[in-house]
Amino acid sequence: MQIGALFDWDGVIIDSSAQHEESWERLALEERRPLPADHFKRGFGMKNEVIIPDVLGWSVDAAELRRMSLRKEAIYREVVAERGIEPLAGVRTFLERLRAAGVPCAIASSTHRANIDLSLGRMGLEGCFARIVSAEDVAHGKPHPEPYEKAAQMLGCDPRRCVVFEDALMGIDSGLAAGAKVVAVTTTNPRDVLAASGAHRVVDRLDELHAVDLVTLVG
Repeated sequence: MQIGALFDWDGVIIDSSAQHEESWERLALEERRPLPADHFKRGFGMKNEVIIPDVLGWSVDAAELRRMSLRKEAIYREVVAERGIEPLAGVRTFLERLRAAGVPCAIASSTHRANIDLSLGRMGLEGCFARIVSAEDVAHGKPHPEPYEKAAQMLGCDPRRCVVFEDALMGIDSGLAAGAKVVAVTTTNPRDVLAASGAHRVVDRLDELHAVDLVTLVG
């Protein structure tokens, strides 16, 4: 049965933390609303529709949540256009190895699709992912298993025959709940925290791995 590789986006393929943090700051200025000092860390990996009411405390009105969420992502794309974006070290090499080995890849992210498409185009990685699951495609964000279950389904793979690549603890929980094997990347959390998260392997860079490592993990 086919093995699949399922990737989180922010913190695994790219490091867009500076761009996202800047976009929240610009939105707060536009909205004339305060930002809690630890808002970015607390909201990491969550959908905007959860961050705005639960982390920022700005609004619980559905129309307001949608308006501010879409505006935040539009600002993010403006920041990316200004600053550019690059894949994390080792990403290109690892994706090339998977392509050569015939391992299908999908993205499963709480990021909006337009953001992913913009960055893929700027980095020249459009052909590396057969399927993309973005914020618009799921009813439940991570740590719910739906994002990774849906990504596996799109690849035609059993989630239990997939390897998830994650940096965030909620994302690791999502992958584990889907029944996948999980590789944690130390871009966001320290190695000891990730080692205690239930992840099956911890790496600093994706190019520490080869396709055969995925086969070994899945068994």
